[in-house]
Amino acid sequence: MDVVVVESPAKAKTINKYLGPNYKVLASFGHVRDLPAKDGSVLPDEDFAMKWDTSSTGAKRIAEISKALKDADGLILATDPDREGEAISWHVLDILQHKKLLKGKPVKRVVFNAITKHAVLDAMAHPRDIDIPLVDAYMARRALDYLVGFTLSPVLWRKLPGARSAGRVQSVALRLICDRESEIERFKREDYWSIEAKLATKANESFLANLTTFNRKKLAKLDIKTEDQAKNIRNMLDGAGYRITSVESKPTKRNPVPPFTTSTLQQAASSKLGFSASRTMQVAQKLYEGIDIGGETTGLITYMRTDGVQIAPEAIEAARNAIHDTFGANYVPEKPRFYSTKAKNAQEAHEAIRPTDFKRKPDDIKKFLDSDQFKLYELVWKRAMASQMKSADIERTTVEIEAINGSDHANLRAVGSVVTFDGFIAAYFDQKDDDSADSEDSMRLPKMEADEELKKVSIDALKHTTEPPARYSEATLIKKLEELGIGRPSTYASTLATLRDRDYVTIDKRRLIPEAKGRIVTAFLENFFNRYVEYDFTADLEEKLDLISDGKLSWKQVLREFWDAFNASVSDIKELRVSNVLDVLNDALAPLAFPPREDGSDPRSCPLCHEGRLSLKLGRYGAFVGCSNYPDCKYTRQLGSEDAKDGNTTEQDGPTILGKNPDNGEDVTLKIGRFGPYVECKHGEELKRAGLPKSWSPSEMNLEKALALLSLPREVGIHPETGKPIMASIGRYGPYVSHDGQYANLETPEEVFDIGINRAVTVLAEKQARGGARRGSTPKAIASLGQHPDGGDVTVRDGRYGPYVNWGKINATLPKGKDPASVTLEEALELISQKAASPKKGRKATVKKSATKNAATKKSVTKKTVKKAATKKATSKKAE
Repeated sequence: MDVVVVESPAKAKTINKYLGPNYKVLASFGHVRDLPAKDGSVLPDEDFAMKWDTSSTGAKRIAEISKALKDADGLILATDPDREGEAISWHVLDILQHKKLLKGKPVKRVVFNAITKHAVLDAMAHPRDIDIPLVDAYMARRALDYLVGFTLSPVLWRKLPGARSAGRVQSVALRLICDRESEIERFKREDYWSIEAKLATKANESFLANLTTFNRKKLAKLDIKTEDQAKNIRNMLDGAGYRITSVESKPTKRNPVPPFTTSTLQQAASSKLGFSASRTMQVAQKLYEGIDIGGETTGLITYMRTDGVQIAPEAIEAARNAIHDTFGANYVPEKPRFYSTKAKNAQEAHEAIRPTDFKRKPDDIKKFLDSDQFKLYELVWKRAMASQMKSADIERTTVEIEAINGSDHANLRAVGSVVTFDGFIAAYFDQKDDDSADSEDSMRLPKMEADEELKKVSIDALKHTTEPPARYSEATLIKKLEELGIGRPSTYASTLATLRDRDYVTIDKRRLIPEAKGRIVTAFLENFFNRYVEYDFTADLEEKLDLISDGKLSWKQVLREFWDAFNASVSDIKELRVSNVLDVLNDALAPLAFPPREDGSDPRSCPLCHEGRLSLKLGRYGAFVGCSNYPDCKYTRQLGSEDAKDGNTTEQDGPTILGKNPDNGEDVTLKIGRFGPYVECKHGEELKRAGLPKSWSPSEMNLEKALALLSLPREVGIHPETGKPIMASIGRYGPYVSHDGQYANLETPEEVFDIGINRAVTVLAEKQARGGARRGSTPKAIASLGQHPDGGDVTVRDGRYGPYVNWGKINATLPKGKDPASVTLEEALELISQKAASPKKGRKATVKKSATKNAATKKSVTKKTVKKAATKKATSKKAE
């Protein structure tokens, strides 16, 4: 018997079926060890020695592999066919060798690009050794990212409190997003006009033509700048006679695009399906690892982390046969199509993403797939099929027209096209995939001849306004990164996730918008570490990593060259005073920090004291705008917000007193904390606090609003059926009403303060009708992810404190911001494993400890208060 190590349990289960009883297939659950997130994990002074740390989950997997190896004949490492997969195999082997568990047993490395029986058995018949240059490239990349993060982050913390490094590649991606935002801010709109004529032939068939020249002058897009110009031209064309000077019809061909790579799949899934990059990869992973198709689990697509555009010869033949059967013989080209890759890294240029079986049509297996899986599989199938189909034949017609009115002369042009043979378009076509496609090509023209007289139907002068460049979407940013040679296919999704998780960017209507925090970090790096966020420098470093993969460069030599210069730059920046940094950032971020005012006054003059100058300042939780006359003038505002007209602003480093509480005479204050703005007031020995709802601006806060927040929860009334009170309040997930352990969300925070008993009863009833759970009950599963390796269903549920994954008696909360619909079985198993490994604390012990501590430190507090505090803390602990 041989032990086979793969990455995921889903893959292990499928492959074990293919290999039979003579093999035991185990999953590593991804990486079994990594660099600890602390100083000293990479040691430049010791020739870049790296200290690895085996996770608790990894240790458990290694123990399982070790146990299985005792009675095994050999070890087969079958992790994914890319750099990360090679590294996982190397880590597993390295640990086993150090533990001396192999005892001379043979070790083989196999890779397969698809999880099908044929692909797996073929890989087993052709083993190889671990690709050491590919492992070296992994080591170099991991060390670089670690050194940049752990060397640069402390500098950012000191110079820009609250900021963290976005990472080596992420910083460059963030710079692209911020540079585009700066372009948009600098953009000045211009009005211009275009002239469109609706004309008709003798057969009374109408079409549209656009003005190209006027009185012998060729017109560019912005040449007609005023409405008067447009009216004069329109008046001239209104009274003109029209004649066709030439009709030119030219047959052209439109060729199909190659099959998907990782980045083009992410781009197409974004534009066509609305998927994020991470969602695309999660769904693709499931399709790759295998779907149960009528009792047989098989992979539906080939490996989805690739920058190669070619497919295997046997797959090309299968595609041609499927095209013949599906579309007909006339759609099959005489010769197969071959595509050349633009990838610079031959080690990772695997086969393009394609179906494992072209005869498996999307509609035939739709019943076995969920909605997202079907959509993505259909996209992959159609694109791969189209890539081996005949070109589309298109007849493009250009009609030149002259218009004469007295001494005035104008030329117009009409362009249209007709698809005479659809070719690959019958399977897949997206105009965005073909840069040569003009928008006017879609217009079909009537039959016309040279010298034919035309009739005027109408003349329109159309006003337009120039638009700033569009913000990046995930798809367009990935395309740009690929064009610049920055990052690699497997890194794009995680790059974007890091920028979102660190609140450097937000996504609105699928567009990436930089947050103030992200723009500050970018401005700092551009001005003080410019070389390391330059596009060419980062792309050049990626090329060196590729050369390491090819065995053409020493990975430690690349690290030495990078580290010597980088470390020197960091040392220089450490000596800079914060005031020097702020002076530079005031200029670099002027459009964001000091936007122009409507009245044309100096944007840096203080609107409150009218004497001080506004400047960037650093608080405990980040940068803000403040007055130079502090502390005499306490004007502040958040970076990126406009000046408050009444001077009522939130002071960043100290409280803003909103007034006195009429009940006890204590100050009611507004503060900015780590988790955002909140109001506070003393009540006897206790401080009561309430966070501001997301839709409430600190600059709009007043005493009345603060007291309303501090009065929550509010009793709405008594429920007519149970006789128990209905309460209204604002919690972590927004405004809500509650009754007897049941909760229902409200639409706005304002509704908390004015909702009546009838509306509250209705809201609660509607929630219960939709299946809302009571406290203490088990929420229904919103998704079933599959079977745990030890047996039992793994599900996603939505509980009182947010979504979580469940297996048996173990519940593991999803990370903040994680979409429950995007959770994979592997991610769920990792969370469950971590939860199971964490130390457990009994509820009674927690309550007792909390109560004792409170009693010792607050002797003046009553027993009732202690019990209340202890219970509250225990409930909070339970929620965590």
